[in-house]
Amino acid sequence: QVQRIESGGGLVQAGGSLRLSCAASKRTFSSYARGWFRQAPGKEREFVAAISWSRDSTLYADSVKGRFTISRDNAKLTVYLQMNSLKPEDTAVYYCAAGLGDSYIRSYDYWGQGTQVTVPS
Repeated sequence: QVQRIESGGGLVQAGGSLRLSCAASKRTFSSYARGWFRQAPGKEREFVAAISWSRDSTLYADSVKGRFTISRDNAKLTVYLQMNSLKPEDTAVYYCAAGLGDSYIRSYDYWGQGTQVTVPS
């Protein structure tokens, strides 16, 4: 069974930074595009960012462009989300996923358990 483990969440003041990590347990995942999604209380899960297997293509939600950066280290089977200039509206549970690399939830077959990010207002 493949495991995907997110880490790096926490509480940070507005304007601060956090880096999320998501490690996979099987090397086969290096061939998948990877994405980050988030879900705030009472809201639907939404796309945040995605990166292709070869790292030559990235995609971001408009709400995080210029503030968040997605990257991956295939040797470590790990994808990262660097989050800068955090805002209260970024508060959510963040999930990593493996799949096609677009912005649609249905395009991802494998999901992590999530990590909480809280930015107090």
